[in-house]
Amino acid sequence: MKLCVVPCGSLKIWNKNPNAGPVKARNVYIGNFARTCIEYAEKFYPDSYVILSAKYGFLFPDEIILESYNVTFNDPRTNPINVEELRKQAERKGLTKYDEIVVVAGSRYVKVVEKVFTGKRIITPLKGLGGMGPMISA
Repeated sequence: MKLCVVPCGSLKIWNKNPNAGPVKARNVYIGNFARTCIEYAEKFYPDSYVILSAKYGFLFPDEIILESYNVTFNDPRTNPINVEELRKQAERKGLTKYDEIVVVAGSRYVKVVEKVFTGKRIITPLKGLGGMGPMISA
């Protein structure tokens, strides 16, 4: 069984519509890269994907996010969720039952997922493609 993990993004629905209120995770991230990754997951893994948020961890697509935030794995000063908490969350949410993890994201997210899902087969279709443009095209 395969689980697809896609990234969150810094551009969120509240950047465009400050009065959006609570929003499902699948609709929160509106940047080109995050949006493309979510669309890919919904097409190929509609029942087995999660969004990896640096603040909230693994989000199912219909989980509600209440408000905007600015947390990133790229800057430890923003206090991103740690690997140990992600491991606990993966267990609680039933994500450890998957034997293959497809990470449709950049290298920073791949590294985090590899640390969380040790012993699982990690598939990285975007590896080596360079920047966001080539990854979006792929």
